[in-house]
Amino acid sequence: MSRQIFEMEHEMFRDSVRSFLKAEIQPHREKWYEQGVVDRWAFEKAGEQGLLMIWADEKYGGQGIRDFRYEQVFMEEMARYGDPGFFATLHSRLVGPYLGELGNEEQKQRFLPDMIAGKKILGIAMTEPGAGSDVAGIRTRAEEHDDYWLLNGSKTYISNGINGDVFVVAARTVPGKSHGLGLFLVEADSEGFERGRNLKKMGLKSQDTAELFFNNVKVPKSNVLGDATRGFYYLMQFLAEERLIGAVGYLANCEHALAITLDYVQERKAFGQRVADFQNTRFKLADMRTQIDVAQAFVDQCVLQHNEGKLTAEMAARAKLFTSELEGRVMDECVQLHGGAGYMDEYEISRMFVNARISRIYAGTSEIMREIIARSMGLDPRKRAPQDTAQPDKQAPRVANG
Repeated sequence: MSRQIFEMEHEMFRDSVRSFLKAEIQPHREKWYEQGVVDRWAFEKAGEQGLLMIWADEKYGGQGIRDFRYEQVFMEEMARYGDPGFFATLHSRLVGPYLGELGNEEQKQRFLPDMIAGKKILGIAMTEPGAGSDVAGIRTRAEEHDDYWLLNGSKTYISNGINGDVFVVAARTVPGKSHGLGLFLVEADSEGFERGRNLKKMGLKSQDTAELFFNNVKVPKSNVLGDATRGFYYLMQFLAEERLIGAVGYLANCEHALAITLDYVQERKAFGQRVADFQNTRFKLADMRTQIDVAQAFVDQCVLQHNEGKLTAEMAARAKLFTSELEGRVMDECVQLHGGAGYMDEYEISRMFVNARISRIYAGTSEIMREIIARSMGLDPRKRAPQDTAQPDKQAPRVANG
């Protein structure tokens, strides 16, 4: 299907990204898979090619490109020729904008140049053992002192946790207030900061995921992002883009899985004919092709809306929900069409299958996405009138607008 969303400049950028990934990333995938972490030099190589934080102003070393379609191109090529452990998108587009949008001039001058060059790697620390999708449940705390905040607590499942040099850490700054959070730039060489183990995961084996510990870490006030009591609202501000990033990546994975499966079934023979010649195979492939194309049209429109600043949290939730669920179905069908080979680790589809399982969990679970979407339809139990809850059996519940 021809996609009109891209222009000549985007396709030229695609060629450069593809060349970089084939030359510098693809040859090392097996090594990184075995060692459980990507070599740090990969980020520096990407920085040398101008592929990190392209949105940043030129005075910091960026390119000043705000068009999200370039990020879309990067993620699509990553699905085909990159490595899932090379989490450059987390560095550049999930975490970097916190500094770009909330940071003051001094912070930008101090941090951005090395981050754009790939010399300092970013991570974000929100998730805790008892707080995942429920950001309001964060227990890591920060106490204010004269010229610093004292940080105590722990985080888990932190991507880029081993390689990371600077982490955006969410911590409670207003005791007793669920939304009273602050965001802090914590540097890995800070006294009292410790990394835990590189966590063993079902999939994404080359992507370093770690526990982080903060034991009386003194965070200078110069490392606070924005207002130290409005971190919850800052996090909500960036969630729509995070979910759009997920949707773009999930669809790119679907497209690649379909492509390698199409090649496989045309080569593999069973009962004297190609697997592709069975009606079941052709129908399955046709269904996947149709569903991916429909989802792609929707996500492309979300990208254009995001470029115009019009993408809502509810629309991003729909994109994230639909594409992550679709990715799970596509991977399952593609493994099935590979037969026994699909279960073997040496086949790419096997790794893609287990990698995809996290998509319905991180950046907000599918259940949370459904809750957001339902509330946008006016189905919010918190807004039911008192008389509705008092007599549930005597009348149908009414739901307030909004």
